[in-house]
Amino acid sequence: QLLKASYIVFILGASIILGACENDIKKIKIITTKDSSPSESAKDAILIYSDSSKVKVKVDAPQMDRYSNNSQYIELPAGVKITFYDDDMTVNSKLTADYAIQFEEQGKMEAKGNVVLINELGEKLNTEHLIWDEKKKKIYSYEFVKITTEDEIIMGEGFESNQSFTKFKIKKIKGTISIDKTEITQNGK
Repeated sequence: QLLKASYIVFILGASIILGACENDIKKIKIITTKDSSPSESAKDAILIYSDSSKVKVKVDAPQMDRYSNNSQYIELPAGVKITFYDDDMTVNSKLTADYAIQFEEQGKMEAKGNVVLINELGEKLNTEHLIWDEKKKKIYSYEFVKITTEDEIIMGEGFESNQSFTKFKIKKIKGTISIDKTEITQNGK
């Protein structure tokens, strides 16, 4: 009887230990199969986007990491500078940000942290999150934005623009401040 009871306890103990090991092995396989490191990495990277042999966009980044797991994307963790060109290679807008990520299949790039977009007229957009839809040639944000033009500063929630940031609208305007140039020049500032 004692031998039979010891045998049953041994079988139960072994099955618990083996079952526990099996779960741990499954967890290890899941963890190790995740692609957490980039498939490509580059320092001081430059990406050029062209259409009909004409350069349309130039992306400069101190660090570029391309990931090729389930969804392919490029991460620019150390900041980005994007220059948009018109057909005769004239710069029509520039964008800078602390971080960016490009989803290649979707054709979208998200810029985050101290995002600044300046068009050829010198009009400036400031926000913390901006999305560039490469396919629709559109730039937009759902967050707080501040646009500084020659005559005024406009603040609001949500923004939409063409790629060159020459035609834009703010969804929910929160405030507008007029800039009086005569007062600025009279005060010597």
